[in-house]
Amino acid sequence: MSSKPYPTTEVERSLAPARYVIGIDEVGRGAIAGPVAVGAFVIDLKNLDVANIPTKLQDSKLMTERSRELVFEELATWSPGYAVGMVDAIDIDLNGIVWALAQAAVRALNQLADIPELTDAVRGGSAHILLDGTHNWLQSVVSRIPVTVRAKADRDCVSVAAASVMAKVTRDRLMVELAKDHPNFGMESHKGYASATHIEAIKSIGPTTIHRISWLSRIYPR
Repeated sequence: MSSKPYPTTEVERSLAPARYVIGIDEVGRGAIAGPVAVGAFVIDLKNLDVANIPTKLQDSKLMTERSRELVFEELATWSPGYAVGMVDAIDIDLNGIVWALAQAAVRALNQLADIPELTDAVRGGSAHILLDGTHNWLQSVVSRIPVTVRAKADRDCVSVAAASVMAKVTRDRLMVELAKDHPNFGMESHKGYASATHIEAIKSIGPTTIHRISWLSRIYPR
């Protein structure tokens, strides 16, 4: 038996009378290059068949890259919809990471507005957001949908675990593409995080336009 925890829909079902739960999680918050990404994943509790939940779904941090890719493909056709919003390094430098998280979430939620049944649910009060963490960084931008904040929701809750996978895979794929435009940094490997090779490359080459310059004061003082 695996020692890694698998998520359930117990928390989502406790949010009654909500029918639609939008799990939200962020990826790339601690990176020093590339965007921050926020995933939003919708589940319809009325029509949810738990037997069809991808069996390997977990918090994306607990999964291998190959497992994430496989589960991503399953999730993409499993729910009413999902979206990933991003904010790039320049805007993170200008406005801060909390602002960037909120704006990335808004971009994801705006994409979900294309789902008619979810839009109707928001108007009718039967939609609910489940946010991973301990701080409601959505409070400045979300007013029409109630938000429940839960620590370790990416580990324990299906909707948030799914959001974490969609955001992680989408961002990782982008970082692999950005690596082609910014060679010699190894972006395709560390995905913008502060690995030893990444730090050394910044010191020897200097930062690029996709680096969060304000985060590099100890690595590359100007």
